[in-house]
Amino acid sequence: MAPRQLLVTNLQAIHTLTAKEKIILGIDPGTNVMGYGVISVVGNKAKMMGMGVIDLRKMSDPYLRLGKIYERVTGIIESFLPDEMAIEAPFFGKNVQSMLKLGRAQGVAIAAAIRRDIPIHEYAPLKIKMAITGQGQASKEQVAGMLQRLLHLDEKEMPKYMDATDALGAAYCHFLQMSRPESTGKHYGSWKDFALKNKTRVRSRASLLNIED
Repeated sequence: MAPRQLLVTNLQAIHTLTAKEKIILGIDPGTNVMGYGVISVVGNKAKMMGMGVIDLRKMSDPYLRLGKIYERVTGIIESFLPDEMAIEAPFFGKNVQSMLKLGRAQGVAIAAAIRRDIPIHEYAPLKIKMAITGQGQASKEQVAGMLQRLLHLDEKEMPKYMDATDALGAAYCHFLQMSRPESTGKHYGSWKDFALKNKTRVRSRASLLNIED
């Protein structure tokens, strides 16, 4: 082997040995079913570590649901020890009450990550779909199918609820954006940072008490 080829081979081997693993937790906020997906990244390769849902449908009290979200997201963080969180931004529709509930669910998941000093990156649904499929209007099925191919997932690994693959999509979207930091979504390093960047979404306690849930 030529000296130059040997040097390149050795450098590649050293890079492989020293490449630091990064774990990304993806969250798809929901008030009935919240999805989560975790990927491990080494260099330019990603693999799925786990995904699933937090099923809240049997809980009628909206505040107990928020407590459950915090508890479960905290447990997921303790199990996988993610370095970063990628979370899907709420979709702004016409139903104000639904938007408020979804925003609360997202905020609780963010609080669980910030409590453990995990940086958060927020991506719009359209951006996630575009990053995964190349189409901003892609269906959940298309996103799930593309992730199955990209991460080489077996059919038996695919979840029943697509909230899980949506969350995995958020994590994979962040993985794709890591090499292009200028194009990443919103980043939050602390609760104060979140509040400052979302003044219109952070309401005073008094105003919240005046809204019937």
